[in-house]
Amino acid sequence: MTALRSYPSRGALDRPRSRVADVVVFAGAAVLIWGIVRISGGLTGQFQENAPAAAVPTDAARLPSYAARSLLRMFVALGLSVTFALAYATAAARLRRASAVLLPVLDIAQSVPILGFLSVTVTAFIALFPGSTLGLECASIFAIFTSQAWNMTFAFHHSLVSQPREIDEAARTLRLSRWQRFWRVDVPSGMVPLVWNAMMSFGGGWFFLVASEAISVNNHRYTLPGLGSYVAAATDDGDTGKVLSAIAVMIALVIGVNVVFWRPLTAFAERFRFEDSEPAQAPRSITLDLLRRSHIPEPAARVLGPLVYPLDRATRVFGLAEHRLRVPAARRRAGDVVFAAALAAAIGVGGYRAVAYVRDTCGFGEVGHAFGLGALTLLRVLVLLVVCSLVWVPIGVWIGLNPTVSRFAQPVVQVLASFPANFLFPLVTAVLVATGASLNWAGTVLMALGSQWYILFNVIAGASAVPNDLREAAANLRLTRSLWWRRLILPAIFPSYVTGAITAAGGAWNASIVAEVVTYHGTTLTAAGLGAYIADATAHGDWARLLVGVVVMSSYVVGINRLCWRRLYALARRRYSL
Repeated sequence: MTALRSYPSRGALDRPRSRVADVVVFAGAAVLIWGIVRISGGLTGQFQENAPAAAVPTDAARLPSYAARSLLRMFVALGLSVTFALAYATAAARLRRASAVLLPVLDIAQSVPILGFLSVTVTAFIALFPGSTLGLECASIFAIFTSQAWNMTFAFHHSLVSQPREIDEAARTLRLSRWQRFWRVDVPSGMVPLVWNAMMSFGGGWFFLVASEAISVNNHRYTLPGLGSYVAAATDDGDTGKVLSAIAVMIALVIGVNVVFWRPLTAFAERFRFEDSEPAQAPRSITLDLLRRSHIPEPAARVLGPLVYPLDRATRVFGLAEHRLRVPAARRRAGDVVFAAALAAAIGVGGYRAVAYVRDTCGFGEVGHAFGLGALTLLRVLVLLVVCSLVWVPIGVWIGLNPTVSRFAQPVVQVLASFPANFLFPLVTAVLVATGASLNWAGTVLMALGSQWYILFNVIAGASAVPNDLREAAANLRLTRSLWWRRLILPAIFPSYVTGAITAAGGAWNASIVAEVVTYHGTTLTAAGLGAYIADATAHGDWARLLVGVVVMSSYVVGINRLCWRRLYALARRRYSL
């Protein structure tokens, strides 16, 4: 029977408290609060919608403040993404009728390119906060949110639908309310994949930082102070030195975030892993050890405890218990019919209006042209998935199964994955311009730089989740290398790989927007593909072509998900869940 790993008593876990640790933690918290307050003061400046975009100063002295502004946007978007993932995935996994809508919507939302959201949200947020840069800030944060949320939602949903049967039975036997089950069963059981995919999604947010801080929509260009807009301005000037300075700052920022935030979070998440035996070597974090040696956690727990308890009780007062009376079959079927009719009506009305709009503007011939360009982008995505799987699956298994290797390799992988690959695009573009090489093949490499890490991270998470007792049994049976891969490793990591491949494919489609059109010092290189088509339509405010491009890309992604990935996903749940 699979169970939560046992731990020593509370007293055995207590570490000697240190006043030095208290001082360091308190000073760090004070600096953090001061920085947030200081940076937040510049988020509500004056803004005129029709005025020309102000040039972003590119003197090196501004890089620290730009890095802080970008980092604040990233963490605000991360908080929104985690909240969305927890709520959306839980509804999709626990509500029968809602799941029929939420999962397809999630497929479509993942397939809609970032620029497809920006073209609508920029105008909406500017109208919501007239005359203030807060509207642009919200649009930028929302763009980063759309690059982070889907991956975490898929990962948490998979952890919910693949929970061990005995854990579900225990929750029902204890008659936990929905709120109690969520925090005491669902979140702990999904903590490891959620943290790993949040880390990966955070890196994906860095990738779209340039597009979210230097926005070109509807023949207007909007800029916000940040590392992304700094790189965009330096690229327009053709100043390679400033681009390299921004890359150096970004590397330092990524390493700092990894040490202070992600490393302690991944080490903390290990206590929620499901298995019978102890790992050979648990991950460690200096920051987490420092927090545990301080007196800060105890007062925090005493403050938060009274706030959480009333919510636990309220779920029972308002009838949100896990067990309810069984609904009669006739009433359930009637509800299903009404729900399906309402859904079909909404889809029919929306589809009719979209078809009429395309017919009256660009014509249906544009749809065929977009599908042809989509086939070229699809070919790049398929090549990317095959090559990245062959390269990163063995490496991910090696890292995940070897604690000693993982201790040193995971920080390196986290840094590489978090580094925004499109910061290197100006340098690659300069090489392509100098050599006269085509972007049609180089675009695949640029797309891979932004999406390959989804496969690696999920494989590492899947390999590290293989229970030690299975690995010890395989060692005792002296399985050959071939049998070890076919009978143990590949089945064990298959669910995680499918999750990583789905999100990598979606990330590759999104990355095509910035990988199929690159610019350096006034020279623009374009690859034939759907990403370049959507980028051009967005920049020129061509709403009809933008609608066609978004619908075609969504059709490709959703179709492939339904025909291929979802079947593999169901197979992973049915046969290969540990």
